[in-house]
Amino acid sequence: MADILTDEVISDDVEVTDDFVEEGAPLPSDQVADLVELVVCGLVDDVDAVTLDVTDGAGGTLIEVSCAEADAGKVIGRRGRTIKAIRTIARALGQRVGTSVEVEVLG
Repeated sequence: MADILTDEVISDDVEVTDDFVEEGAPLPSDQVADLVELVVCGLVDDVDAVTLDVTDGAGGTLIEVSCAEADAGKVIGRRGRTIKAIRTIARALGQRVGTSVEVEVLG
């Protein structure tokens, strides 16, 4: 069946791409990243040092949070309770918008 689809010509003026998201439309992972950024910025002292690197893949979304080394402990929390809570709310929102989410902290 794959051979049939690759040999078939649809039209000359139709462009077939792998991107199914309209240009300019926000990705579901953007909503989750905004939430994570809001929570993390509320925890740290140096808000300007907070950056998020969002990587969308076939298996889901990876959000890497970078912050000042002095603030990394605040984001992680005692025994990892704070980052666990951040991951929980990120996964809950991710499930609601239709993507799986992983959150990692880079100190």
